[in-house]
Order: sequence, then C-alpha cells, then structure tokens
Amino acid sequence: QVQLVESGGGLVQAGGSLRLSCVASVSIFSFNVMGWYRQTPGKQRELVARITSGGNTHYADSLKGRFTISRDNAKNTVYLQMNSLKPEDTAVYYCNGFNRGDYWGQGTQVTVSS
Repeated sequence: QVQLVESGGGLVQAGGSLRLSCVASVSIFSFNVMGWYRQTPGKQRELVARITSGGNTHYADSLKGRFTISRDNAKNTVYLQMNSLKPEDTAVYYCNGFNRGDYWGQGTQVTVSS
C-alpha cells in the first residue's frame, strides 16, 4: 500500500524558514508528478508546488521565489523549502503523488506567527 508521510511542520516566526519532507513507501519514480498542497479552514486545497519525475518544477505564482520543491530519488523523498514565511502561509501542508490517481499524506501543520 502506498503511503506518503510528511514531516517538518511547526511554529515559526514571520520571516523564518521551514523545510517539509515527504517520504514515500514506494519509489517516487512510481509517480508521474509529486507535489505539495496546502489548505486552511473553509478554503479549498491549493497547489503550492509540484515536480515531475524528470525534475521539472511548477509553482503557484504567489509563492515563486520563496518556496523551492526538490526531490531525492535515493531517499524516496520530496522536500519543500519555505523561506521568508508570512502569517498567510499558515496552513496544513499535504504531500501528493499522482499515478493514475491521487495519493495523499496526512498533512503537517505550519503556523507562522506575526
């Protein structure tokens, strides 16, 4: 069974940084695309960034320059480096893998204090 496990969330002050990790129970080459999404109460889950199996990346326009997605194939891990964090980045962050369907992690809370 495919599992995605996120870690690295927490409480940080505005301007700080966090690095989220998503470890897959299978080779991440199994997924055509892997990505990070975030969700706040009452809002739809939104794309933060995604990376293809070939390493191509795509970011939400509002996050370009602050967030970086990367992957370590040997560790079956996808990362999200988040810099210059703002209070509006507060959300639950979810890891996603797509291969003929969506797989989701359980989410990790990121809270940015002002």
